[in-house]
Amino acid sequence: MEHVPPDERSSGPGEGPVETTVALDGEDGCIAGARHLTGDFLARVQREHGVPVSARTLDVAQLVVSELVTNALRHAPGPVLLRLRIAGDTVEISVWDSDPAMPVPRGADPTRVGQHGLEIVMAVAREFAVVREPVGKRIVTRLGLLDGL
Repeated sequence: MEHVPPDERSSGPGEGPVETTVALDGEDGCIAGARHLTGDFLARVQREHGVPVSARTLDVAQLVVSELVTNALRHAPGPVLLRLRIAGDTVEISVWDSDPAMPVPRGADPTRVGQHGLEIVMAVAREFAVVREPVGKRIVTRLGLLDGL
C-alpha cells in the first residue's frame, strides 16, 4: 500500500481536508490492509478532528472497502486507488480501477453462492455511483457518519 497525494481536496469539520488516498497493488494482505486503513482513518478523524463516527459506520465502511477493493483487484489489471474522504456528515469511499467495464448488480438470488458484494454495498450506502474515467472507472459510495443519517 502506497499513500498517494490527493487530487481533490475537501474541507471537513475542523481545519483543512480530511482525506487519504492509497494505491493498492494486489499483493497478499492488501485487502486486509485497506480495511485497517479505513478503521485507522475513521479513528483519526474522530480523535484529531472531533468528527463523530458511529461504531456501525466504522464496521460498514470496512465492509464496503473490502467488497469494492476485492472486486477491483479481481476484475481489473493493474493497481487500484482507494480514497477515503469526509464529506459533510458522510464518509466518501472511492475506488478507482483501470477496467472500463461498468459493474452490473445482479438480481436477488438466494441460491447463488458469492458474488453479492455490489448488492451489499448498494444496500448499505446512502449514495452509490459509478463514474467512467478517461482510463477505467471510479465507484463512489457515501455512508452516514452517524446511525440513521
